[in-house]
Amino acid sequence: MIKVLKLKEEYAIVLDYLPIGYPGHFKKEPIAQAIGEDHFTLLELIIKREVKVDLRERVYIGPEKREKVQFIKGRIKYSQLTNTAQKELEDVLQDLVSKKEEQFVNFFNKAGSITVRQHSLELLPGIGKKHMWDLLAQREKKPFQSFKDISERVALMPDPKNIIVERIIEELKGDTKYYIFTRPYREHRPGYRR
Repeated sequence: MIKVLKLKEEYAIVLDYLPIGYPGHFKKEPIAQAIGEDHFTLLELIIKREVKVDLRERVYIGPEKREKVQFIKGRIKYSQLTNTAQKELEDVLQDLVSKKEEQFVNFFNKAGSITVRQHSLELLPGIGKKHMWDLLAQREKKPFQSFKDISERVALMPDPKNIIVERIIEELKGDTKYYIFTRPYREHRPGYRR
């Protein structure tokens, strides 16, 4: 399954705000840890000194004039998130996945095989061979319309929204070989663009 993505984020949701930066760091600048709204990219943002941001606030980070964000410092790893950011992450993802329900339902309708022995549906937590075959049989009859539709038509199906959120967190932690909803974090190397 190959997908071509526009990888730039336009908006991010604030997971934590540190008005004087990280404790123990010599540089005192307002920092926010955030997650991109479109591709779930974990980001470190430098906030303008004259403004303040709140947890779960949606901030513009696109190429036009930014109201609150001075600049994007870069991508960060899950392990670099503060305790507050890690605690906020699941709830923020629940909201984002709900808003993009159609996109994720479409994944259930169109997901294909990764290898001869593995289907991309099996990458979802709680989805084994039985659920995979049930999902494939049901979508063949009629495409799924919503998370609720998936739950009602597939016996003993775990909550589809929750398993999508779990999978995104798994990918953000880097605990996986395959990435279906995010892009892997790469260490910055000279000549390599993030």
